[in-house]
Amino acid sequence: MLQLLKSPVFDRYVKRENAGGHWGIAAAGFLIMAVLLPSLSVLAVCVTKSKGVYDIGKPLGATFAVVFMVLIHFTIGPSFGTPRTATVSFTVGLATFFPAKYQSLALLLFSAAFFGLAYYLSVEQSKIMARVGKLLNPLFLLLLVAIFAVAFSSPLAHAGSTSATAAYQTAAFTNGFLQGYNTMDALAGLALGVTIVTAVNFMGQTDPNKAAWVTARAGFFSMAFEGLIYVLLILLGAQSLGQFKLSDNGGATFDQIINHYMGNVGQAILAVLIITTCLTTAIGLVAAFAQDFHKHFGFLSYKAWLRITCLASFLTANVGLNQIIAWSTPILMFLYPLAMALIFLSILSPLFHKSSVVYVWVVVFTVVPAVFDMVAAFPTVVSQSTFGQAMAHVQSFLPLASSGMDWLVPALVGAVFGTAHYLLLQRAKTSTGMEVPMKR
Repeated sequence: MLQLLKSPVFDRYVKRENAGGHWGIAAAGFLIMAVLLPSLSVLAVCVTKSKGVYDIGKPLGATFAVVFMVLIHFTIGPSFGTPRTATVSFTVGLATFFPAKYQSLALLLFSAAFFGLAYYLSVEQSKIMARVGKLLNPLFLLLLVAIFAVAFSSPLAHAGSTSATAAYQTAAFTNGFLQGYNTMDALAGLALGVTIVTAVNFMGQTDPNKAAWVTARAGFFSMAFEGLIYVLLILLGAQSLGQFKLSDNGGATFDQIINHYMGNVGQAILAVLIITTCLTTAIGLVAAFAQDFHKHFGFLSYKAWLRITCLASFLTANVGLNQIIAWSTPILMFLYPLAMALIFLSILSPLFHKSSVVYVWVVVFTVVPAVFDMVAAFPTVVSQSTFGQAMAHVQSFLPLASSGMDWLVPALVGAVFGTAHYLLLQRAKTSTGMEVPMKR
């Protein structure tokens, strides 16, 4: 995850060039987490008939649900994710057009226009999906199809013949799997649930069951299409090793590929493509933030919260972004295991009637390794302190710690205990008529 956070959005697509000839195996692992898990987050929203990330955490109590919602929205919102949409757009698409001494001013002006446009396109909730679906997405797809058509008509190399880094030679599937885990798409899926459900309601579908079905169909269709784009970009990145050296920056690689085929025209196309992609993401994030915060902190209107998140994202993009990223990453490392646990609990919740005891056991067992991951991700002033090193030593004893999945086994253990607790309560209910604790 740290590697992702230090690189542009397109790193998660093009950087799969590290896999070289092992790109297919790496892609399979990547797609499980980058496509399947976000699809499951949409399914979790549908199964529980949730209207946002708050409802996903509600079985653990209102306080937990509010804190969880706030942390997710700030982490992928104004503290990191949303400002990054502007900085990535500028860095990958426009920075090369400006001398170095003017880039700070150019970023200031660009980000002001970028978030001003994001605000304008999301201020009317009923028109968000129409504006994105009828304007931005078609433009993005048209440009991307043009790039693919040119690139694959004259490939830089056969992807299977390019060399892979050592990590991908021995563990291509695992590394692809972990890179997909690092995309944060599952968190975005939960956070954007409120925007999707609101859009479906504005389309006239207010029945919870039918709205859930519409959301599920739209979610799975979009994730399948995104999976196809991922595969094509992974293949394009692998082929690029036939012409370019291995790069630590996926955005730079994509820039090299476009310039190789299209020159200055390609650079202009790339700028429009990146800005369109990032603007679409920004609209979703600022709208979801404003909708959830207005719903749970109603002393401000949707438009007021929208102005706050757009302004905060603008300031973060221009003032101290790197430092904020350094301190936001640990929160993300803490949240992601909890989010994945809650996604699976939500999908399986009909099996245990959404009983809070199952949720509590799983989340308590997941929190412990999540705290270890959070401490390890802090800047060195914390992670390399005596406390940080002691935590790292304890963490090393957890199964799968070396692969970044140390939360998985404890979560499964919690699921076993939670299920056993639930069954005992069910038996008690049968014999005494006592109600099983659950959240409806």
